[in-house]
Amino acid sequence: MSAKATLKVFRGDAEGGKFQSYEVETYPGMVVLDAVHEIQAKQEPTLAVRWNCKAGRCGSCSAEVNGKPRLMCMTRMSHFEEGQPVSVAPMRSFPVIKDLVTDVSFNFEMAKKIPPFSPRPREADGTHRMQQQDIDRIQEFRKCIECFLCQDVCHVIRDHKKSNFAGPRFLIHLATLDMHPLDTLDRRELAKDEFKIGLCNITKCCTEVCPESIHITDNGIIPLKERVVDDYFDPVKWLMRKVAGGPEKKKAKLPVISDEPLRGTFAATPLAKRGEGE
Repeated sequence: MSAKATLKVFRGDAEGGKFQSYEVETYPGMVVLDAVHEIQAKQEPTLAVRWNCKAGRCGSCSAEVNGKPRLMCMTRMSHFEEGQPVSVAPMRSFPVIKDLVTDVSFNFEMAKKIPPFSPRPREADGTHRMQQQDIDRIQEFRKCIECFLCQDVCHVIRDHKKSNFAGPRFLIHLATLDMHPLDTLDRRELAKDEFKIGLCNITKCCTEVCPESIHITDNGIIPLKERVVDDYFDPVKWLMRKVAGGPEKKKAKLPVISDEPLRGTFAATPLAKRGEGE
């Protein structure tokens, strides 16, 4: 005999909303996204939810399940205590469009501001040569599926509404480019001034919610912060570079993009308007 579970799902839009309770029959292997689809198919056809692959690859079904940012397709119902309601809410750091769907366009606008990969010319034989250890170092970061759970849980974005702060996902992208052995652009000044890496106080909350288990803080953000500090705040290393000389990367500039303001600013729906605690 199948068991039943109660889901408290946020229903509303940018003007506000509340949690509504739904009862669904569970089955072995059922995930939260399955339960939401059950509600959508049999009880509430107007329920809005964003999803695509249902395999933890597209990053579309990000939400907050029992208050923790998760992928709904990778969160099994059996993970939760039987008989206890399971709350499903949209990502809190981004504006609600409808129900579980949020406006994450801020992230795509931020991505446009990062100067793209600019490789050095090929070798005489037409190839690029790199050390395997250099490839291994940045390969981890390429697992990112852009679910934006790290952006959602980042307290600089969530609590302080810093729309000029790149956030973990894009600091990782900057770190990837900075560590790439073929790249010829120096983006550290942009990381400091434009993307505000100094605002990150490495609490590791982004690492904890990453579904790909990327070591965002330890392997990406901290090394990038150290390089920025070496370049701009360490007088000894600055002097050593001046004396020793050697080739330097070309300073990167912001790409020419639209002057329109970022659409996905953090006008997230206040907790009171979300019906929190109901």
